[in-house]
Amino acid sequence: MLGINLKLFAQQTITKYLSGTDKDHTVLWDFYCTTGHKSKQWAKIPVPSNWELQGFGTYNYFTDAENPDETGLYKYKFTVPSSFTNQTEFIVFEGSMTDTEVKINGKLAGDVHQGGYYRFKYDITKLVKLQSDNLLEVKVTKKSANASINKAERQADFWQFGGIFRPVYLEIVPPVYIDRVAIDAKADGSLNLDVYSNNLKTGNSVSAQLESLEGKKIGMPFAVDITSAGDQKISLHQQFKNIETWNPEFPHLYNLVISITNAKGVVHRVKQRFGFRTMELRLHDGIYVNNKRIIFKGVCRHSEWPESGRTLSKNLSLLDVKLMKEMNMNAVRMSHYPPDQHFLDVCDSLGLFVLDELTGWQAKYDTVVGRKLVKELVVRDVNHPSIVIWDNGNEGGWNTALDGDYALYDPQNRPVIHPWEKFAGTDTKHYPDYNYVANSVMYGKEVFFPTEFMHGNYDGGGGTALDDFWSLMLEHPYFAGGFLWSFSDEGVDRTDKGGHMDTANDSAPDGLVGPHREKEGSFYTVKEIWSPVFIEQKTIPPNFDGRLLIENRYCFTDLDKCTFSWKLVTFPGPDDSKTLSKTKTGIADRIKLSPGEKGFLNLNLPTNLQQSDALYLTATDPHGKEIFTWSWALTTPDVIGKRTINISANTMMAEATVQDQMLIVKADGIRYEFDKTTGCLAGVTNHGKTISLSSGPVLADVSLKLKSFDHHVQGDQLLVKASYNGDKGWLNVTWIFTPGKPVNLKYQYSQKGEANFMGITFNYPEDKITGIKWLGRGPYHIWKNRLKGQQFGIWHKDYNNTITGETWQYPEFKGYHSQLYWVVVENKESPFTVYTDDENMYLQMLKPQYSKYARESLKAPFPDGDIGFLNAISPMGTRFQQAALLGPQSQKNIQINYTPISGSLWFDFR
Repeated sequence: MLGINLKLFAQQTITKYLSGTDKDHTVLWDFYCTTGHKSKQWAKIPVPSNWELQGFGTYNYFTDAENPDETGLYKYKFTVPSSFTNQTEFIVFEGSMTDTEVKINGKLAGDVHQGGYYRFKYDITKLVKLQSDNLLEVKVTKKSANASINKAERQADFWQFGGIFRPVYLEIVPPVYIDRVAIDAKADGSLNLDVYSNNLKTGNSVSAQLESLEGKKIGMPFAVDITSAGDQKISLHQQFKNIETWNPEFPHLYNLVISITNAKGVVHRVKQRFGFRTMELRLHDGIYVNNKRIIFKGVCRHSEWPESGRTLSKNLSLLDVKLMKEMNMNAVRMSHYPPDQHFLDVCDSLGLFVLDELTGWQAKYDTVVGRKLVKELVVRDVNHPSIVIWDNGNEGGWNTALDGDYALYDPQNRPVIHPWEKFAGTDTKHYPDYNYVANSVMYGKEVFFPTEFMHGNYDGGGGTALDDFWSLMLEHPYFAGGFLWSFSDEGVDRTDKGGHMDTANDSAPDGLVGPHREKEGSFYTVKEIWSPVFIEQKTIPPNFDGRLLIENRYCFTDLDKCTFSWKLVTFPGPDDSKTLSKTKTGIADRIKLSPGEKGFLNLNLPTNLQQSDALYLTATDPHGKEIFTWSWALTTPDVIGKRTINISANTMMAEATVQDQMLIVKADGIRYEFDKTTGCLAGVTNHGKTISLSSGPVLADVSLKLKSFDHHVQGDQLLVKASYNGDKGWLNVTWIFTPGKPVNLKYQYSQKGEANFMGITFNYPEDKITGIKWLGRGPYHIWKNRLKGQQFGIWHKDYNNTITGETWQYPEFKGYHSQLYWVVVENKESPFTVYTDDENMYLQMLKPQYSKYARESLKAPFPDGDIGFLNAISPMGTRFQQAALLGPQSQKNIQINYTPISGSLWFDFR
């Protein structure tokens, strides 16, 4: 039971929660569920919540086919003090799924509310009893009595929950009060204000005062005197000078204090936070904010958390927005319903453009109910400067009769779009392939910004192929950005399955982050590609002059407001426990580049640059946040190898003997076995310890037959040679055993036609591998079309068998890793190290396990071998598209002119 014991301040709106405020602060109500788990008995439930996550009812994804008539009954008692006499009391529901009937003391508060994602309220002044118990009864049905609501909301590609999932509270106002306000504040300092007031009296005045967030008054108040009584809209206007505009890079906000006064003083007062911001959709041109052309770098977000469903908190909103900003995003699309108020508040304060959406997943509301819900959506959200576009449904779920309704409640007259459709001068095509984008660049007339593209699913989509797509999109004359699908995996912690994380098979593991916001590899790919500081430099040449060509891809920020710091590092060898042995640091010169400009950044590097192994450059934004850290190798793998490979004092030559079908080589106390029938290494023994490396080298993507196998002495070296050929290629192999050195494998090959991958592989039992330590790019695995985002350095990973999007232990152990210099394969037998002399070498570490639900486009091919040293690797697709449709980096590999490819590896088993 809630008792409200407050001193009344008549001029303020008083808000008292009957429920809790979020998922972490709830209030227990009485609850009865009609079907499913824990049904047909009264119990307690925390409010707000989705009842499935509290162990009641039935979980549903996409449809309410199972237990479609599932209903929840709520009861709660509260008191209202006598001090609220002659006040107006409202009960407000921020969100309830789906049809909601409200009774106070046994009497209906009003019509049943239909629509699960919208704020609604009832005037209960005549129903509540002061200084006495009041009984609140709420009946919530998952399935709506309105068929169009079920089609728009409840037959959709996301979890279908039930319950009062957002807060419930009383709102107490005086008899003359401000119901709501709608602000149109432009970048030029003009402010237009609509004040919707109730029971105004002749002689009242409606005034407004601009304030900073700290409460400092700005300018003079402006007012309108009331000459007629009643409910009415009052419009006010003022012009301000020297205001600071809102944009996602500098999200300046203000408060507007609006008051109704009479001869005795303030009757009612509200405070509204807002920002000065102008948004324009210019046909055959682009989207402009504050007269600057902008590019959306956005993502689609579902409101969800595994343990609480759609009941969230401001802390989670902060977490999500900060993660988006960390990926260098500047926009988010609400998919496919309006979010919590606190999420929009955070977008306002931290800076993200928002596309706010009326629900309608491939099906539309009817016009009668749709008009009510459009009003509820816009009235609630109209004053958020972050919102720049209204989405009237999704993928065919638009009722065109509602297109004009948004402007009825939005004095800013924001654009209304149909996500997926060419509409009103926009092309928001979903999941275009590379050719569609290319054609749009050439022939498109609409402002182009896909509201869903690069569909994530497991480890596909997201950052996969984004590099090619984004480079091409930027060539579009009317390009306005795009929105990746999607932000997070929609995993639900099933209370009915012992906490199993359920992503509805392959329907929901679509995110750049996991259900608990675990960062996937694509997270960092997006971070680099969407960096507002763009650096294309791939390698540092020996004659590097210390200057880098950079481009300012901000929309509003000059680069002289950013700082650039560098670090030169020297790496220890594989046997050292440290990851860095020496570092030098410095600061680059400031560079003044306006958005869109390019110029050379002078790093101020020392002259002995090449004495270090790598260069790191970190860009920091005006708010002190890292934009990105780029890294470049400064020395080649052979230089690193010569410095770190241990040379022993042993001078004894290797010995070779033949035993049946095996060639046995003994060198430095290590025994090597070669199978004469295959020419492959069959095993290694180090002082009695078996090392099960075998069946290699073989070409990764071509079957060959052994042509010759022999061994001979050359000086102090023993050479073991094998030669292979076939219809599609050939391979020559030489093992070189030199006293005091690791065994050196030199190989050369050529292959014809398209290849998924190119290089050599070996076998090693997966169950014996415990980890890897390597010098190269990491720590995440990569794909041919998802190379960006990783950093050059020394990394370590323990073995895991992560299925991306299903088990969420990141970074994944298995997969391809780029720019390998050396690797230590840790195992249960005896660790061994492999060095390479090719700075473009990829390491294949085992083969990732794919979900049994994954589509074929999400199963990138891998060599049959367990450990590979590759010159080319395979690309990954998206949920809807095979890799071949995703651009140049997503094609199979072809050996240019069949020029032989050579490699050299050192295997140190000592």
